[in-house]
Amino acid sequence: MNRLSPLYLVVTLFVSWTRAHPVSLLEIVHFVNKANTTWTAGYNFENTDVSNIKALCGTLMNGPKLPQVYHNTENIKLPGSFDAREQWPECPTIGQIRDQGNCGSCWAFGAVEAISDRICIVSGGKVSVQISAEDLLTCCTECGMGCNGGYPSSAWEFWAQKGLVTGGLYDSKVGCRPYTIAPCEHHVNGTRPPCQGETDTPQCMEQCIDGYSPSYPKDKYFGGHTYNVPSSEEQIKTEVFKNGPVEAAFYVYADFLQYKSGVYQHVTGAMLGGHAVKVLGWGVENDTPYWLVANSWNGDWGDKGYFKIKRGNDECGIESEIVAGMPQ
Repeated sequence: MNRLSPLYLVVTLFVSWTRAHPVSLLEIVHFVNKANTTWTAGYNFENTDVSNIKALCGTLMNGPKLPQVYHNTENIKLPGSFDAREQWPECPTIGQIRDQGNCGSCWAFGAVEAISDRICIVSGGKVSVQISAEDLLTCCTECGMGCNGGYPSSAWEFWAQKGLVTGGLYDSKVGCRPYTIAPCEHHVNGTRPPCQGETDTPQCMEQCIDGYSPSYPKDKYFGGHTYNVPSSEEQIKTEVFKNGPVEAAFYVYADFLQYKSGVYQHVTGAMLGGHAVKVLGWGVENDTPYWLVANSWNGDWGDKGYFKIKRGNDECGIESEIVAGMPQ
């Protein structure tokens, strides 16, 4: 029997490994699209330092737990598909895609996006505000480390205990404390300056921008009770159906960065970190069940800022850390 040379073995192992683990974001696009899976990859990120992308994944996983709330699902007939934007068209924040900029503040964005929606839903569309990601990111010291990561459950607790003021997108002058971290271009052929490194967490300024009224203390909105939703497809669907969008945390792998359309499920690439997003619905595409999710990497990423992820098998942990709450 011929013995294989050590060099041949090394080369063979390397080729096999790169097929299973593409070494660049460009290779990932080709690998996923040849795999004939449930989704299509494209060039969201190109010539980008992966360390910069890791900084966007600022959710600290497996953090403090809130009490679980269980729904009685026996008498609720859930539809085959659901989109909170269509269910509550009087609430424009449900369809808003925000941009966290060059900061690992996804944990704060997922929270304030869902909180804004729920304030509107509870009011029957009479109160439509953008709750400030800036206020939560900078003032919740118990949530974690600001731009270096935080816990979604702690974010919702902060809303209940300390309250949050209003605040829109960067340079919008909307609300008491708009976001102060400039958008940056995570993507190909974008119009924004490139994302480079990670920005420092802004200071907690307990005052509103010049010309805004009411005052900071009077602008606050408070949560009532906050809770975790059980890691059950039916429980999550019931929660979204009855009360509105929720915040979810999941593990991001390198292939997710290049998502363009279809129902995402992990195919290849290394795990980069935890990420928080807003789940606003569900459905089925080409026989594959999915959750409908809003990201916070601006509207150039993915499917106009949204993505679908496989539903029912806890894909990348998407069903394990669902956080929600009701306005006071």
